[in-house]
Amino acid sequence: MNPRHPLAAGTLLSLCAVFLPGQETLRRGASNDQLIDDPLRDAVARGHEWLQRHQHKDGYWSEIVGYKLNTGYEPLDEKPLPHVGVTALALISFLAGGHLPDRGKYGEVLHRGLDFVLGCAQDDGQITANGTRMYSHAFATLFLAEVYGMVDRPDVKRVLQRSVDLIVDSQNAEGGWRYRPFARESDMSITVCQVLALRSARNVGIHVPVSTIRNAQNYVYRSAVRSNDRTYRGGYGAYGDEGGSFRYQNRENTRATFPLTAAGVTTLYAAGEYDSPIIRDALDFLDRQYRDFSRESQNHYFFYYGHYYAVQAYYITGDPKWTEYFRFMKRTLLAQQQSDGSWPCRVGPGAAFGTAVATLILQIPLQYLPIFQR
Repeated sequence: MNPRHPLAAGTLLSLCAVFLPGQETLRRGASNDQLIDDPLRDAVARGHEWLQRHQHKDGYWSEIVGYKLNTGYEPLDEKPLPHVGVTALALISFLAGGHLPDRGKYGEVLHRGLDFVLGCAQDDGQITANGTRMYSHAFATLFLAEVYGMVDRPDVKRVLQRSVDLIVDSQNAEGGWRYRPFARESDMSITVCQVLALRSARNVGIHVPVSTIRNAQNYVYRSAVRSNDRTYRGGYGAYGDEGGSFRYQNRENTRATFPLTAAGVTTLYAAGEYDSPIIRDALDFLDRQYRDFSRESQNHYFFYYGHYYAVQAYYITGDPKWTEYFRFMKRTLLAQQQSDGSWPCRVGPGAAFGTAVATLILQIPLQYLPIFQR
């Protein structure tokens, strides 16, 4: 690591979280040490060992590349292909465990993965492979922002800045993003990915216009379902029949669900908004739904992406909600882990996706990465 880099050594571990409000620290008293035990450590270790065994020698994980279609997942190709988004999530999981490129047990895993992600960068700044879209671009950007400072490589900064520029330039008039760059429509699930990537990049010194974050914040506020709104139904796990949830898009006849609500809260935190009636209502909605959602969406990619954002929302919210939620999630994830160390994802990209996200969720209390710190 370059000691002159702004994120060198101890700075990396002491840097404030991506979305940490200083005025909120006093009311967050959860002891993360009480949440970290041997079964959690063992589950993460077995998950990482599974990911290591299934990484291709060229640095990627092969998964089904596709997109959401109603309650299913539509593949672009029937066979698994190098998946830049899943690869980025898996690499972030190793970073979240305190592992560094070119060092220690998983140093080579991270080195090869970083080379693959950088090799997927296009001339226009998009990071893509085999038809992956803005989801994967955002996860790759987030990975580069988190690994920046751990490696002395100018190509990381160069690719990261161009990928950030693409996100900024692609924001549309609604304030959000869609599956492809420069789309006119927006949706919550794409928007949250972009905002988290931008906030992480901004924290490491990459230029991100404040107006981009503020426009995204306003988009999310307009997506909120108020208690006197019409009933929202339809779609897998669509619980938006009461106030507090967030819509998929800012238009009628669109679903409002647990994953979208978790994404909305996390986006607002990342945008610098930490306390409002809308956020409080959304957290109450999440409290009411996370158990039913988990049971009904098990082994579906909805489960993983929903809790990927929910765990971040609860972590920043703090106690008592955080400890209760995380204890539930730890029990749930440990019960779902397979004997080989993986987590199943029978609807979605595949087991590498499930394993990457499950291990990420479990490692939140470790606080090794800026996005997982308070």
